[in-house]
Amino acid sequence: MASETPDFQQFEDEQPSDDYKVSAKKTVDEYKKLDAGDESLAKWKESLGLGQDVLPLEFEGDKRKVVIQKIQLLVNNETPITFDLTNEKTIKELASKRYKIKENAIYKLKITFKVQHEIITGLRYVQYIKKAGIAVDKIDDHLGSYAPNTKGKPYYEVELPESEAPSGFLVRGNYSAVSKFIDDDKKTHLTLNWGVEIVKK
Repeated sequence: MASETPDFQQFEDEQPSDDYKVSAKKTVDEYKKLDAGDESLAKWKESLGLGQDVLPLEFEGDKRKVVIQKIQLLVNNETPITFDLTNEKTIKELASKRYKIKENAIYKLKITFKVQHEIITGLRYVQYIKKAGIAVDKIDDHLGSYAPNTKGKPYYEVELPESEAPSGFLVRGNYSAVSKFIDDDKKTHLTLNWGVEIVKK
């Protein structure tokens, strides 16, 4: 976490500078019906994970395209701290909790998620961090592009790069974070409010 204090609103207002336009996306069913008799196209669709073994939705009528199932906070070689994101109650409780991380500890996040309905391209993990109400850091990691999950690949796991917790009297204390999962259509699939406490070794 950086020691500078840039404007938090500036972080949130930042937009990609390129002019790339995303073409219209197709659902899994539309891809399956696309030239169904074309063998080479069938192999191509299979390579994208659009075969006949695509998993059903999380629940009937579920319109979510990216389902974040859990996030694990991995600190050094200690037992992972797991955020179960399978229900709204757990997500709301995260905002009031603070997970302790010792100074200079090496930590990273491991994200487990499922994709449904259609191929998701350019998925990103964006995190804004505050201390005492002041913006101190921003993380923007590209997670990649993913086809809907199948029986052979029921979920995806991604580990973010490692970070080192700051040290010193001035940086100890509570940090709040807002984490977002955003795709290249600029759609936000999930927003989380949570936090950590940097403590003395």
